[in-house]
Amino acid sequence: MHCPNVQGAKREGGTRRFVFAACMICCFLCSGAAVVGQNTPTENNLSASELLRRAVDGELKGQADDHTHWMYQVKETHAGKEEVKCVVETRQGALDRLLLVNGKPISAEQQKQEDRRIASLLNKPDVARKRQRAQQKDARETEDLFRMLPNALTVKYGERKGDLVELLFEPNPKFAPPTREASVFHSMEGRIWINVTENRLAEIEGHLVRDVKFGGGLLGYLDKGGEFHVRQSEVSPRYWEISLLHVNMHGKVLFFKTLSVQQDESRSNFRQVPDNLTLAQAAEELQKQSGVKSAQSDRHDLPIAQTQPSSEMKQKSGGVL
Repeated sequence: MHCPNVQGAKREGGTRRFVFAACMICCFLCSGAAVVGQNTPTENNLSASELLRRAVDGELKGQADDHTHWMYQVKETHAGKEEVKCVVETRQGALDRLLLVNGKPISAEQQKQEDRRIASLLNKPDVARKRQRAQQKDARETEDLFRMLPNALTVKYGERKGDLVELLFEPNPKFAPPTREASVFHSMEGRIWINVTENRLAEIEGHLVRDVKFGGGLLGYLDKGGEFHVRQSEVSPRYWEISLLHVNMHGKVLFFKTLSVQQDESRSNFRQVPDNLTLAQAAEELQKQSGVKSAQSDRHDLPIAQTQPSSEMKQKSGGVL
């Protein structure tokens, strides 16, 4: 999902929310919550479903307790174009600014366009407030979906990699999905990696095992084979943020409009910012970052962390996949 210009802890779902049911779990994890390390029982003491429920409870508690704000970089690839943005979060939402396109600093004209876009957002507080209310509504619906996860899925144990435990999941035949979002998850198989020391969901990967029809297909459908992949990383002691998002889904929506959702996004260079930072101050920080990154890029020294492949990261303990 594309990062909106002004965003809260959750991303916008809007009218396409049912299509992005998988991404709503990503939305929830994107808020980055802190949970103090616990002596969580290992899988030998719990059934796979109980372990999943504990991890979901951990994420929900962390979500409720966390009030931190961050500055970070987002690398997105879509339609063959790679963009790098800087994002700064505040209590009023967050601002982003484009830094690079295909590895090169944006032009002077693009810099001006970014200046005008951000200035327009700062001068329209009503629009920002409306966006925040919509995001809060999406957040509540996302939390409801997240709570359904242990009931919607049947899970069993897979591998163990240090502190990481793999759960293999498939649809629970006894679960009746109450919403369109839930029906998408109820049509998926995949795997979940849980850090049992920190009681966190470290990685979720799933694919649709059948077509998903909405309103008998009249409202739209998603094709079998659609997939998503989300990874969380501990960006600071006890603080976890999403570091990788991959979505590839196809289908149709109302009026037989073809749907193609392909999103590849990685996040890096997290730095905590003051909780009382204003949107105006965030805009100033983005202006500084734009100049810094352009200068560093000229020296071919842009410090953007690369996400390691899952095959490597799964060998590590500590919850960073």
